[in-house]
Amino acid sequence: MTTKNSTLVANYEATPQVASNSQELHGVMRVAQGTVALVGGDSTTNDVVMLAPLPSNASIVSLNIASDTFGASAAFNVGLHNTDGSAADADVYATAVADAGAMADVRTEAANITTIGTKIWQNAGATSDPGGFYYVSVTFSADGGTAGDMSFIIEYVVN
Repeated sequence: MTTKNSTLVANYEATPQVASNSQELHGVMRVAQGTVALVGGDSTTNDVVMLAPLPSNASIVSLNIASDTFGASAAFNVGLHNTDGSAADADVYATAVADAGAMADVRTEAANITTIGTKIWQNAGATSDPGGFYYVSVTFSADGGTAGDMSFIIEYVVN
């Protein structure tokens, strides 16, 4: 029988104790949530929906999205955009999510599970924290073309 300690336990048991990063232990949990009403022209290929501005030093715990049927074979990617509107990584979290889905966590649909606990600036591909904010975004990868609602609940940790 073996016992394997996570880094959090190893840090706690170290002498002297080592402080763990706040996004991994004892951070403050926050939420960004809402619903965006899309018209027919908002759900075609390459259309972008900015969901929420989150601090670059935050760590996303869960990223839940649900949508109505947008028609045709609508699908979307979930990622990050810079606040100037340019894509940082437009599909870092999810790729080609089908519309008409019930609320589902897409945080690691495309992102490797080892990105759990990493900060948004790292998910965006930056080499250091630029400060400020990134937009959590949806980019349509296949045409929908009809109106509908998209709802989201993003849980994140920041101190």
